[in-house]
Amino acid sequence: MIIEKKLLFEGSLGEKEFTALFDSGATYSCIRPENAEKIGSIEPILHPFKIETASEGHFIEAKNRVSLDFYINDFHFSDEFMVVPNLSEDVIIGTKTMQSWRLKLDFENDQVLFDPRVTKLRLL
Repeated sequence: MIIEKKLLFEGSLGEKEFTALFDSGATYSCIRPENAEKIGSIEPILHPFKIETASEGHFIEAKNRVSLDFYINDFHFSDEFMVVPNLSEDVIIGTKTMQSWRLKLDFENDQVLFDPRVTKLRLL
């Protein structure tokens, strides 16, 4: 299941708003190369990831990644995004990112839910 939201993304080169698809069926968070180039420094992946698509037996290879921050209702989140050529969406937020930040999808109300306390940096 999916939810779409327009979010502000920030990288080492600037910021831009993109439509993000929160996809409970995607493992990794991904971004189109042309979008990644606008806002962040793209880094090569030494051993590229093979990512299975929704089409059975079809894989794409992620050879690059970019670290990005993003905002949901003015709350700050951060993760790495696989740079994926021919991606159907601007950005996909996958389960790895959602689990890291304890984001929950409320499909009935088309909302992304989270506890604001998870966005606070704590040093122990």
